[in-house]
Amino acid sequence: MILPKGTMPKKVVAIIQARMASTRLPGKILKEIGHMPALEWMIKRAGRSKMIDQVVVATTTDASDNLVAKFCEKKAYTYHRGSMKDVLDRVYRAAKENQADVVVRLTGDCPFIDPEMLDSNLRAFLKAEPPLDFAANRLPPPYTRTIPIGLDAEYCYFAGLETLWQEAKEKHHREHVMPFFYEHPERFNILHIEHNPNYGNHRWTLDTPEDLKLLREIVKHFNGRDDFKWTEVLQVLTDHPKLLEINKDVRHKNYQEVE
Repeated sequence: MILPKGTMPKKVVAIIQARMASTRLPGKILKEIGHMPALEWMIKRAGRSKMIDQVVVATTTDASDNLVAKFCEKKAYTYHRGSMKDVLDRVYRAAKENQADVVVRLTGDCPFIDPEMLDSNLRAFLKAEPPLDFAANRLPPPYTRTIPIGLDAEYCYFAGLETLWQEAKEKHHREHVMPFFYEHPERFNILHIEHNPNYGNHRWTLDTPEDLKLLREIVKHFNGRDDFKWTEVLQVLTDHPKLLEINKDVRHKNYQEVE
């Protein structure tokens, strides 16, 4: 167990890993969805969580991400710049720099991330007995995804993240940050948070032009609101099922794929 017995978490930090050099849709994090960039959707929506104390953007030192840094500076958003390829190192240093006790890992392609879902997941993680090392609302097979792609979040204590930073060596461990936890269930106490009913067939992430088109169509139904719940998105797609055709053929990447 990574968390020392009797230790109580003090500061919960959500870290959004974000970079401009995505392969299928370059610059996706600053693409406009409605009235603001995708990254700002994430920062604002995660910031509405009642349990997250701070939101930090973890971008890279590559010149292509100067735009991300300038955006964060202009908006007064907290950010950290680190390694392009070693994302585990980038997230670890961002967490350490901001004195995180609990880390919520988010990826910059989830503009509809839901604050109430984040809080529900955090409660499950923090209140579990015996204490957990790691929790996520989606994990790769043999686990079954039950939430839409694009609402993904992972949870751990800083002490656990530090263990990964010290010990994880495989390339996909360093790029995807937390697989070391769920690849070693004999060592770590992990929780896969499931939702019933299952909506795992929905894709609300931002990774391709088709995804961007869908997200832009969805926000048109909210008349400028950015505080809608994920269940409201679900209702829009229930009422307008043809929207699901827009990105239905996009293949979701395997977590072991690296760039």
